[in-house]
Amino acid sequence: MAISLEIKETSSPTILKFEADSFLTKHSSFEFNNIDEAEKSPLAQQLFHLPFVKKVYIASNFVAIERFNIVEWADVQEEVRTVLETYINGDQPIFIVEEETESRSPITIYAESTPNPAVLKFVCNKALTAKVLEFNSIDEAKPSPLAIALFQFPFIKSVFIDRNYVSLTKYDIAEWDDITLELRTFLKTYLEEDKPVLDESISMQKVKVESEKETNFEKLDDISKQIVNILEEYVRPAVASDGGNIEFKSFDESSKKVEVILQGACSGCPSSTFTLKNGIENMLKQMLNDEQIYVEAINQ
Repeated sequence: MAISLEIKETSSPTILKFEADSFLTKHSSFEFNNIDEAEKSPLAQQLFHLPFVKKVYIASNFVAIERFNIVEWADVQEEVRTVLETYINGDQPIFIVEEETESRSPITIYAESTPNPAVLKFVCNKALTAKVLEFNSIDEAKPSPLAIALFQFPFIKSVFIDRNYVSLTKYDIAEWDDITLELRTFLKTYLEEDKPVLDESISMQKVKVESEKETNFEKLDDISKQIVNILEEYVRPAVASDGGNIEFKSFDESSKKVEVILQGACSGCPSSTFTLKNGIENMLKQMLNDEQIYVEAINQ
């Protein structure tokens, strides 16, 4: 029976969803930002040959596509649906990677200390997420089955997930020496059983958020754009290595105040707020040639 696709709009005008009446993948989801990233998805590669395709997201029963602004969806959506239905019904592979699941690499997890004594970073040899996520309670963790499972441990205070690691904040009722092995074993088993880190709703939301983030960046003034770029290039990599994250919040031209948000191991760290605040301040003053700039760091 031929698979048909239904066109559905999303909250972002640049993203359109093509929903199938049957499953397309085996409980996996993938996002591709260009044709090189899509080397293991012949379907995504074919879509990138369309000049207006910016990003491709393929989940269990739908394909979501973000377009460049050179066209409107009303003008090309039927063409895209035809391309998708023809490909899917032509018995061609959607993912080459799905044929390699039997030779999957074993999961390894190692624990790494952070500047925050209440936080430990668990690094994995497998990509976990493309979106920075932080949950401070089990109620907030609904979009992440992994985070919900971690909150079942009574000593877990918050869960931070980024790229290939999980940073866990503990309550004072437990010591890391007593719980590290238990947590590392749990994470290894959870991931080896191929249980989901995120549900598909938040993965799709990530596509929308990234699009909105790009749109919001274009609305910033020139100095704010420079600050964002400095944080991305010079600050975030160092912060990530310590199990945390930093986000630009605002810049006030009149007061010269820059607000940044600290997450993960940086949030609540006895030393990170002072260290980052002064380090970022000095960097921004030097790179923007403005001695009046000052930074306010916000713990989230």
